[in-house]
Amino acid sequence: MRIASTQYHSAMNAVLQDNNAKLAELGQQMSSGNRLNVPSDDPIASVRLLRLEREEAAIGQYLSNITALSTRLSLNEAHLDSISNDMMQMRDLLVWAADGSNTAADLQAMGSSLKSLRDSLVFSANVRDQEGRYLFSGTANGHAAIKRDVTTAVYSFGGNEDTIPVVVGHGVSQVSNTTLAQLPDMLNQLEALIVKLDDPALTAAAVGDDVRKTLGVLDSAHQMIGSKIAQQGGAQNIIKMMADNHSNVSLANQKNATDIGRLDYAEAFIKMNAYTLALQASQKAYGKVSQLTLFNVI
Repeated sequence: MRIASTQYHSAMNAVLQDNNAKLAELGQQMSSGNRLNVPSDDPIASVRLLRLEREEAAIGQYLSNITALSTRLSLNEAHLDSISNDMMQMRDLLVWAADGSNTAADLQAMGSSLKSLRDSLVFSANVRDQEGRYLFSGTANGHAAIKRDVTTAVYSFGGNEDTIPVVVGHGVSQVSNTTLAQLPDMLNQLEALIVKLDDPALTAAAVGDDVRKTLGVLDSAHQMIGSKIAQQGGAQNIIKMMADNHSNVSLANQKNATDIGRLDYAEAFIKMNAYTLALQASQKAYGKVSQLTLFNVI
């Protein structure tokens, strides 16, 4: 069987080009340290890497959400704590006002202090974030949480009690907001007492029942605020645990991705030597055979 010179040269060129391509591929892998430069290098490993990258992207979003949520919960807790402090000072004044030895002037002074504390409490309840949204109005955060009718001096809740969930994990969400829908009842009771305390003819005995009633309503409202503060702290602990878990999973994913895509330099070096030797042998054989003619066999 005879092989045409053109056919022989084409076959040898194809072999040499294939070996050169493999050497170039190995050189690129060794220079980058990555075993997978294109998906065709190892399709199964490439799919695994894509899954890890997708999971890492999701974890990154969860951690970003957790950071923003932690800031919001801390802000909520700080203002709820301010409201709690105002209520405790109100309680001290109400306990003092319940003393039957107070004069009308004493009661008026207490009423004036209660007004200041009330205004401070309403300010904290109507606080906004940096984007101008009210913290304690539920999803209706474009409206003030506590509203006061200028005609009737009656307080009302201006928001709603809907929650705003934030996704912090796969199938896991955490509420980022809290509301103060129960606060207007306490403020209205307090407002009625302040009006009475402002009467210069008032006696301690005449206002005793109103003070004790207001004290009871205040204690209930303070308990509600304390419960909300505890909820914010509990939520902080939960998302911190979630963040730690996400970080651990991310670390494991990064290690797996490194193991899958990392080049084994010892194996690559052996392959490069084999391809180099094969290429050199092919080139020498090609050179020798190319010099042969029919006269060499006569």
